[in-house]
This record gives sequence, C-alpha cells and structure tokens, in this order.
Amino acid sequence: MNHTKKFRRVAAALAVPVLLFTAACGSDDGSSDSGVVKVEGKPGEKPEISAPKDAKASDKAVVETVKEGDGPEVKKGDFVRLDFAGETMKGGQDLGNTWAKRPGTDPKGPRTQVVQEVGQPSQTLPAKVVDSLVGQKVGSRFKVEGTAKALIGEQLNPQAGIKPSDGLVWVIDIAAAKKVNKKAEVKGEQAKPEAGMPTVKAESQKPADITIPKGVKPPKELKEQVLIKGKGPKIKAGDGLVVQYTGVKWEDGKLFDSSWKHGGATAFQIGTGSVVQGWDKGLVGKNVGDRVLLVVPPKEGYGGQPGNELAKNTLVFSVDIVDTI
Repeated sequence: MNHTKKFRRVAAALAVPVLLFTAACGSDDGSSDSGVVKVEGKPGEKPEISAPKDAKASDKAVVETVKEGDGPEVKKGDFVRLDFAGETMKGGQDLGNTWAKRPGTDPKGPRTQVVQEVGQPSQTLPAKVVDSLVGQKVGSRFKVEGTAKALIGEQLNPQAGIKPSDGLVWVIDIAAAKKVNKKAEVKGEQAKPEAGMPTVKAESQKPADITIPKGVKPPKELKEQVLIKGKGPKIKAGDGLVVQYTGVKWEDGKLFDSSWKHGGATAFQIGTGSVVQGWDKGLVGKNVGDRVLLVVPPKEGYGGQPGNELAKNTLVFSVDIVDTI
C-alpha cells in the first residue's frame, strides 16, 4: 500500500481547489521539449506562470528545468520536501500551491510543503509530476506541462470540470531530498512508562505492542513521554520527518495502523497542520533518534471530523523519529 494512503488517518492532504484525479499510478518518462509555458520568479518564491492565448498543450508530458540547483540529484526511493504551484494553461485556474497558508496555521510560521517518497503515489500531485522529480537536482525549479490526458490520464476526475484536452502545468521547487533506510528504527534502552501511561514493547521490524493501563481513564489533554532519547538534531516546525509508527485505540487497545504494515518508514511535514494536532504538538522539539509515546485525545486527533472512524477515540502512538528532510 502506498505511503499516502496508509498514512491518511494521521496526515492531512494539502488542500487543492479541484480534485483533479481519483487515484495515482505509474507513468512513462516525460519529454524534454521546452514547452510553451513561461515561468518567472526565483526558486522558493511563488512562480508567475503564463502561456500564450493560442498555446497548444503537448499530448505528452513535457519536463523542463527552469533553474538548475546545485544539490544532489533526486533518485527514485528518495524522500523529498518540495513546493509546487499548479494552473490550467488557459485562464490560470488554480490547481493548488504550497504558498497558500493552510487555514488555522500560524501566518508567520513555515508554509505547508509536500513531503513524500519519490515513486509512491500522491494525493496532491499527479504521478507523472512526481516521477519527473527523478534526475532533478535539489534547489532546482522545473515545470511539467501537457494536456490533462497526458499528465493525469484515466485518473482524471470528470467532476473537476477539466477536459482531457485542457492544458495543465505544475512548477516544482525541490527544497530537500534524502535517501533513508525504510527499515530504520530507533535503538537504545527504553524508559519505564510514567504513571498512567501505556507500556510499549517494540520488537525489531514489527509493529510495537502497546498495552493500555487497566482501570485508567483516557486523559483529556495530550500526554507524551520520550521512551528512548536520541542524539540527533532537534525537530523544527516545517521539517520533513521520517518515522516508524504504531497506533492503537485507548478504548480497546486495538491496532489501527503501523508503518511496519506498509513497507516501513513514512514521511510527512511537521508543525504545519499536515498531521493531527497531537503530532504537531508532541513531535516538534524532539530529536532524531527519539522514541516518543503520544496519547492523543479526540480534540487533538479527529474530534473535529465527525465522519472519521477515529473521531471519538483517544489514540496512542509509539513513534520512532529516524530522520529529517
């Protein structure tokens, strides 16, 4: 199962004005033609995108580097952190961008970026755009343009109001990329749980065994404990985080998700509203190499989403912070 889908319970997809595609899939390599869309502005700043009124979109994905960075080349399987802006070629209809602040987040804080594994499907970007990251250098700005059919294909959502022949363009800024061992895990002597906290028994390469204390009511506020203290860098809001995790429900102790069930480590951005509030509060300020026990009440989990299957549950997580991007 792909990382975006498996982590949907904890991570929130970046808001996109129109749901363009119903599912992501693999794609062929894009063309290296120059295309017709003009992109202005510096990497790191929101791009200005324009196209001639009579511009005809290519029926193949056209990939062009606007400004080459001086960082390492991105490879399939790398974890990346990036900015993007997408538009229709005619009319400039917004297809989403990371320069728009997520509602409810700190206007002075870091912007919400896309963090994901290259080669895995995305809820935010078409597969051909994600695949085009391969071979680009960190620090680069590049564009991917073509018809909706060329970039999205059969996954184009008919309710989006965009025809297969309509031209689309995405501009991507690669902020960071790193190869991380997906089987990485935190090691070290584990502290005993504090009074009233669940116990965690973590076997190598398996979901953690989390036991809820008997006769103890779930806390009404976020509870956290560092079980293993790491020696790596401190986690800052805006970092891309790579973790192993296991989650159970306080009410019955049943497992509802674990990275170990889906191929290993997953990545997301922390401190920007990209994950449940309990994770943003509980993981910012921790260190790479930490194993963190989090007890997340509904109000800091999914209490604000009445239709969510976990909306009324207090959630317990064991999180191994294995790296940052």
